[in-house]
Amino acid sequence: MEDCIFCKIIKEEIPSQKIYEDELVLSFKDISPGAPVHVLIIPKKHIESINLLTKEDSKIISHIFLIAKDIAKKLGIDEKGYRIVSNTGEDGGQTVPHVHFHLLGGRSLNWPPG
Repeated sequence: MEDCIFCKIIKEEIPSQKIYEDELVLSFKDISPGAPVHVLIIPKKHIESINLLTKEDSKIISHIFLIAKDIAKKLGIDEKGYRIVSNTGEDGGQTVPHVHFHLLGGRSLNWPPG
């Protein structure tokens, strides 16, 4: 998608602080962190919303969760714990129309968030 900020980051048209990259996903630091550790994990395939996932996308989504645990370990938050969040739709707080997951940690995270 031409106007998608995450697609532009994937194409390196917009710089990011990369944490991890492979053929399916890219992870980078969030520019407005909500915790000491806050990275985004995004599929390289443009999928606008979780509501638009298909069975074919299940490999990408499961891969994201496997990568998330590796990133958490790399960033030193695996032992104390972390949170993985994905927002869907306007009321769910989704601000970028590209499926993405927030990996947060580095402090005690309250529930509900906010």
